[in-house]
Amino acid sequence: MERNLTKGSIFKNLILFSLPYLLSCFLQSFYGLADLFITGQFNGADSISAVSIGSQVTHMLTFVITGLSMGTTVTLARAIGSGDKRLMKRTIANTVVLFAVFSVVTTFILLFSLENIFTLLSTPAEAFRQAEDYLKICFLGIPFITAYNVISAVFRGMGDSNRPMYFIAAGGIINIILDFILIGPFQMGAAGAALATTISQACSVILALFSLRKIDLGIPLHRYDFLPRKTTLWQILQVGLPIALQEGLIQISFLIITAIANQRGVVVSASVGIVEKIISFLFLVPSAMMSSVSAIAAQNAGAGSHERGRKTLFYALGICLAFGLTVSGICQIWAAPILGLFSKGEPAVITMGSQYLKTYVFDCVFSGIQFCFSGYFCAYGRSYISFLQNVISVFLIRIPGAYFATVLFPDTLAPMGLASPAGSLFSAVLSILIYWKFHRYFTAPHAKKGLSETSSRFRKQTV
Repeated sequence: MERNLTKGSIFKNLILFSLPYLLSCFLQSFYGLADLFITGQFNGADSISAVSIGSQVTHMLTFVITGLSMGTTVTLARAIGSGDKRLMKRTIANTVVLFAVFSVVTTFILLFSLENIFTLLSTPAEAFRQAEDYLKICFLGIPFITAYNVISAVFRGMGDSNRPMYFIAAGGIINIILDFILIGPFQMGAAGAALATTISQACSVILALFSLRKIDLGIPLHRYDFLPRKTTLWQILQVGLPIALQEGLIQISFLIITAIANQRGVVVSASVGIVEKIISFLFLVPSAMMSSVSAIAAQNAGAGSHERGRKTLFYALGICLAFGLTVSGICQIWAAPILGLFSKGEPAVITMGSQYLKTYVFDCVFSGIQFCFSGYFCAYGRSYISFLQNVISVFLIRIPGAYFATVLFPDTLAPMGLASPAGSLFSAVLSILIYWKFHRYFTAPHAKKGLSETSSRFRKQTV
């Protein structure tokens, strides 16, 4: 079932790999989007605010898990490129162990931190109870979110981005049906939205596990493969941990911006929540390009075909720029109708949200550049570069920018919407400079040796 990404048309490989991944990400994000949309059809601003706040927290968690699982995708892709079957087996088995522990620990920590989360987010009093119900149910579903992303990372590392799309598509259909039933006739509000999401995610995992049992991976796993191996775990975490921290920081900055907005009342809270959900949906294209570049460039790095990895980066940059400029233009013209889809009968939410969307949407242009370079750095085990520049961006630009925009312009959300694009612009410029100065170092002879050193040490390990 492995797909060789080191041969054939570079552009075709990028499109054929990224499209299913994009659709998978779209469907996974569609859970929160559908929750918010259907909640807005049957409930008022308090329920909309509860779902938007709760879904932002779960969205952040999903991005962290996805970022961490990229360590599996890249390690597996390198092993395939170099033909190392043993590393493939150990990567898959140790990934299962790593994420099983992660999901259990994370579930308990978050369940016992609910009140602190809502306090940090300055959750409006009107939305507090429903937001609490939403997150309790979603946190209980963390093992399902983790399991789906782990299985998907394995498939993508082997060059298959189609099957994860099928699994999440089935879950998306179930989610919409349950949303209409639980939020509509059953009038469960935010709790109904969370329950629909959790059940649908469980269904996706069941389908994925059933599919794995029916597929011959060509690398039979044994019990001893599941023994934790320092070398294997280090390979996974070396790539995945900086990406997970990077995604976590970006999402935390979004949550802090949301907390700043929540202090201005439930209308602003609902407006910002809806726009954040729209932007997270638009960010799927840059995210798909980042993961596609990392998987394709990693396979080519393992095979020594570095020029193909570089060209993959350039094609992805062109796609992201075209997409970012297009959606930015669309939102300048149709911001109000877009907001109206999520807030029926709430004109104040539409007005404030439109102001925020028109400036915030430019983040899609600059983040697209940054994400593509992040995928390339990740393929060569340099994911810490993106992490460090995002730390600077978040704490020196995004958060301070949002705060001062709120203080200086209390009657509009437009200036506040510029904080995130400014942070992404900084990261994009820095990424270009780093690539221009150091990309030859990644593909130099000593760098190639570095890619295979871990694998060589791995082979020397005894069972």
